[in-house]
Amino acid sequence: MAKKGKKFLEAAKLVDRMKAYPIEEAIDLAKKTNFTKFDATVEVAFRLGIDPKKADQNIRGAVVLPNGTGKTQRVLVFAKGEKAKEAEAAGADYVGDAEYINKISQGWFEFDVIVATPDMMGEVGKLGRVLGPKGLMPNPKTGTVTFDVEKAVNEIKAGKVEYRTDKAGNIHVPIGKVSFENDKLIENFNTIFETMLKVKPSAAKGTYMKNVSVTSTMGPGVKVDPSTVTVK
Repeated sequence: MAKKGKKFLEAAKLVDRMKAYPIEEAIDLAKKTNFTKFDATVEVAFRLGIDPKKADQNIRGAVVLPNGTGKTQRVLVFAKGEKAKEAEAAGADYVGDAEYINKISQGWFEFDVIVATPDMMGEVGKLGRVLGPKGLMPNPKTGTVTFDVEKAVNEIKAGKVEYRTDKAGNIHVPIGKVSFENDKLIENFNTIFETMLKVKPSAAKGTYMKNVSVTSTMGPGVKVDPSTVTVK
């Protein structure tokens, strides 16, 4: 295991690792324990009581955070004709078809999210080997394979985040920046927390929310007490 730096150890002293904090305190601590000079990202991590090896328990989707993530996503849209014009009007950073497929195959990755119209997926699918491992492949479950490109681009620009379980049944989602006001981070946290409850697989047995924690980019994890989260 990598040796923890002095700043991390100092920050970690502020957190009781055995305690699950009320959400307000947890967010406050996540901000206080950030020791980086840059505006670090605040992230929530869920350890869920699911079996990700089973297809019916594999959670994947997307949600728009009410206060965004603090990062402007660069959007590439694969579309033709009227749909390409619609994407440009909605503010997509790059719009095209074959030329961008070519560029990506040659190692170009100056974008954060890809949206594709369903009729383009035959071509985009050829990039599966390069896009798949980076988590960039468009997917209907996350709303990135759609003919409603205007809505897709608007939502991504407004702060849409994708979530998916890893092999261990964990989900990590950014909820903003350390510079955000606490109440905005809490509102974003509540949105993703409610989403996790809604997408609980019916096949999941036992405790669903095993562990919830918030952390800044380099800081220590702070456990959250789920019973303190306000769910609509």
